[in-house]
Amino acid sequence: MGGAVVDEGPTGIKAPDGGWGWAVLFGCFIITGFSYAFPKAVSVFFKELMHEFGIGYSDTAWISSILLAMLYGTGPLCSMCVNRFGCRPVMLVGGLFASLGMVAASFCRSIIQIYLTTGVITGLGLALNFQPSLIMLNRYFNKRRPMANGLAAAGSPVFLCALSPLGQLLQDHYGWRGGFLILGGLLLNCCVCAALMRPLVAPQAGGGPEPRGPQRSSQRLLDLSVFRDRGFLIYAVAASIMVLGLFVPPVFVVSYAKDMGVPDTKAAFLLTILGFIDIFARPTAGFITGLKKVRPYSVYLFSFAMFFNGFTDLTGSTANDYGGLVVFCIFFGISYGMVGALQFEVLMAIVGTQKFSSAIGLVLLLEAVAVLIGPPSGGKLLDATKVYKYVFILAGAEVLTSSLVLLLGNFFCIGKRKRPEVTKPEEVASEEEKLHKPPVDLRVDSREVEHFLKAEPEKNGEVVHTPETSV
Repeated sequence: MGGAVVDEGPTGIKAPDGGWGWAVLFGCFIITGFSYAFPKAVSVFFKELMHEFGIGYSDTAWISSILLAMLYGTGPLCSMCVNRFGCRPVMLVGGLFASLGMVAASFCRSIIQIYLTTGVITGLGLALNFQPSLIMLNRYFNKRRPMANGLAAAGSPVFLCALSPLGQLLQDHYGWRGGFLILGGLLLNCCVCAALMRPLVAPQAGGGPEPRGPQRSSQRLLDLSVFRDRGFLIYAVAASIMVLGLFVPPVFVVSYAKDMGVPDTKAAFLLTILGFIDIFARPTAGFITGLKKVRPYSVYLFSFAMFFNGFTDLTGSTANDYGGLVVFCIFFGISYGMVGALQFEVLMAIVGTQKFSSAIGLVLLLEAVAVLIGPPSGGKLLDATKVYKYVFILAGAEVLTSSLVLLLGNFFCIGKRKRPEVTKPEEVASEEEKLHKPPVDLRVDSREVEHFLKAEPEKNGEVVHTPETSV
């Protein structure tokens, strides 16, 4: 738990829990906002793209799907780059990729070209920023890490509330090509955030910085030993199941409202309510998790957050009017914010700082598969039944299952493993005898030692040693 990521310096560096860490937190806030909000924000350009290229909504929806797939699926690649080159260089390159993809997309003449530029290149750039920023946040914060994770995670709803109206404004004034070009310029701010990720360097005893070259060469590009950790395996399985249903309700809640006859403006306002609640839920969850009495039970709190989210989905399926959906969005925003604030904090607590760079990459890869399965499976169910209620029930059942997997797995596997073993007094005495036992190569005549011990008087129950017996 106390080791440091080798790419940024030697192990054993104490986290500052402040100082320059606040600048790192600010950079992580912006990176998280761009990474999670950007795939949703580009959807405001979909109608223009449909008109431009003569395609359907399903064709344009692939842009967001490819962005999310790159963000999650390139996790191991990001881990290897971070372990080889360090966080800051990887993030600088990622910022350039993210910007280049959007700028190139503004000159595209087909939807396939947009898939490659906006989807693949920009998605890869955001991935190369997102994962290293979390690693650096983990390096700079220890005692305040839950609060720092909650504040950084709040970037997602804040940027979603800002980028969607901005995208609509850019489209109205400059068209989709001008909007893509300006958004590409905005993504260059990822490079500014990368410059904030100053690595921690452990001082030598003489006061100079400790050299890092030899240590980096011994670091594996991707540490697969995390799969031997039962805690990591349980977390990975639970998180993958959770992602199957976690993103489904926000995708369908607006259509659910329209199906009830709610006007388009009021239906879209549901996502605004959800995002507004989410903004405050994430820092609050991080602050509560950071409390001294709560932090040891962060895994159980995360399990409760997933259970709360799944239960909210099930109750949301019973909504019959707009008021019911508003109440659903309020509680979904609270539970969704709790999950967002705790998911990476719990992973850090399970695998430790040294293995976190590899663990997060592998977890994101597993979640990438679930992200591509979850919403489409909900759409298939909706096409077959024409009933939104079943979609919400399916999503709730999946998230509830994930909470039970994490809860029971932690209680029966991780909890038992971490219980300290009680050492018997006989074993302690045996260990002490071994410690005081003379080396095997020190040859002493036992009869000579016995002669000296018997010859000397005892004082206060202790044997008075002569120079010979001392030797």
